[in-house]
Amino acid sequence: MPSMWLSDSQKIGVAFCSGGGFFLIGGVMLFFDRAMLAMGNILFLIGLTIIIGPQKTLVFFARKQKLKGTAAFFAGLALILFKWPLIGFLVELYGIMVLFGDFLGTIAGFARNVPVVGPYIGMAIDRSGLGRRNAELPV
Repeated sequence: MPSMWLSDSQKIGVAFCSGGGFFLIGGVMLFFDRAMLAMGNILFLIGLTIIIGPQKTLVFFARKQKLKGTAAFFAGLALILFKWPLIGFLVELYGIMVLFGDFLGTIAGFARNVPVVGPYIGMAIDRSGLGRRNAELPV
């Protein structure tokens, strides 16, 4: 069964990112466990680097429009490592929203197509207004 567009190494990167997401969720569920949050961040960064490559990862984090998000993300990671997990996670969450906020519309469109829960996710997105992020832009 051919996979759509992912190479084998990119599939490994997706596994790392997914593991990082699970560790982040686990770290939050365990009352901001510092070790799990740090492991989630490290796995996420490794996975992102494997998926898009080291050069594009550096370019992504170093873009002038994204410097505030990059600084917040890495400052949050440092706060987590320096035993301030709650504040570090919140700062990091802000950085993630700045860095990856442009992808929210794409993620929302993908979530609508999930077989069983997709329509419910779509209703929640419509109610919250997340799906219409760039709808006001002139064509």
